[in-house]
Amino acid sequence: MTTTGFTDPRPLYTRATEQAAALIKSVRPEHLTGPTPCSEFDVRALLGHMVGGTRRIAVVGEGGDGMAVEPTAHGVADDGWAAAYDEVRVRVLKAWESDERMTSPVRVPWGEVPGHAALSGYVMEIVTHTWDLSEAVGHPLELDPELAGFALATARAVLPDSRPRDAETPFDSRCAAPEGAGVYGELAAWLGRTPLSRA
Repeated sequence: MTTTGFTDPRPLYTRATEQAAALIKSVRPEHLTGPTPCSEFDVRALLGHMVGGTRRIAVVGEGGDGMAVEPTAHGVADDGWAAAYDEVRVRVLKAWESDERMTSPVRVPWGEVPGHAALSGYVMEIVTHTWDLSEAVGHPLELDPELAGFALATARAVLPDSRPRDAETPFDSRCAAPEGAGVYGELAAWLGRTPLSRA
């Protein structure tokens, strides 16, 4: 999985999107207006962000201007989220197939970086939003800890404590992980999330 000097994120991204797709299929209509750990999103809006953000990654991989793509999907029927996500994730996998794409510079919201760094960041994003969705719908599926470990390592590298988080940062300031949180809990806390109260 290691290529010249970096871990190839493509197999991890594939697994992360398979995990997200399986979880999206478990969402029921009554979940859609429920809260998520992203205070600005209910479940429906989070699904829209997951689909729209994935479309942006596809455009980046295809050589287009991802920054011109709104990271939100509109007009998806309530029973159409699983199909919409499957469509865009397959498009991403095709767009990032070539080894050349791993080393070519691409422009993403946090700057111009090599493709492997960009896709690693998007592994972090989809794994984190998968936890958000899992938390929102009551953890119907067991999540892959290896994916969270990679996402956490990426998060610590791109958002270290030494880098202040401001309005331009898409994640809130780090908070303390609950005792015994596990790797997903640690990832969520590093990115400013707390579990939903089940009280």
